[in-house]
Amino acid sequence: MTAIDQLRRVLERLLEVFTVGLLLALTITVLAAVALRMFGGSLPWYDEVASINLAWLSFYGACLAALKRSHMGFPGIVSRAAPAIRSSLFMLSEVIVVGFFAVVAWYGYRVLEVLAWDTLVSLPSIGLDVTQSVIPISAALFIVCELLSMPMAWRKMRAGIDSEDEAIEEAIRIAEEDLKEHRS
Repeated sequence: MTAIDQLRRVLERLLEVFTVGLLLALTITVLAAVALRMFGGSLPWYDEVASINLAWLSFYGACLAALKRSHMGFPGIVSRAAPAIRSSLFMLSEVIVVGFFAVVAWYGYRVLEVLAWDTLVSLPSIGLDVTQSVIPISAALFIVCELLSMPMAWRKMRAGIDSEDEAIEEAIRIAEEDLKEHRS
């Protein structure tokens, strides 16, 4: 296992733990708000915090998907292309993705300067620059995830392996194992 593969695995575990933590925090916040409303109370900050938590979960979950190469893409087009242009298509798609997220990271950072003076309505002690920091941070993290997963994706692309077909075959294998286990 190479150093890049080890780093990818460590980052994958960290992102899994962080996104599960965000999901649990969102679940607890929503359940607490529902329970309090049932008893006539309310959390004045619930709406803002829950929506920010959901945004953070989406952004960091996208980074995890990028690391696993599970994000939206067209691997079937690349893997079915003629071997002579397959590498070029792969590199072009990588440049487009990394370039897009570099722009998002840059402008997301620039927006933080504008938001530095605003706060949440229901929690004025928390600045919008803190809550919106997810944009440049996750964009930069997405680039890191894309680059760390690139060697594995490159090997699969060179071998003509379609990751979507691979995922479908794995799901079928697991379903067949479950069916055999259920029948016995």
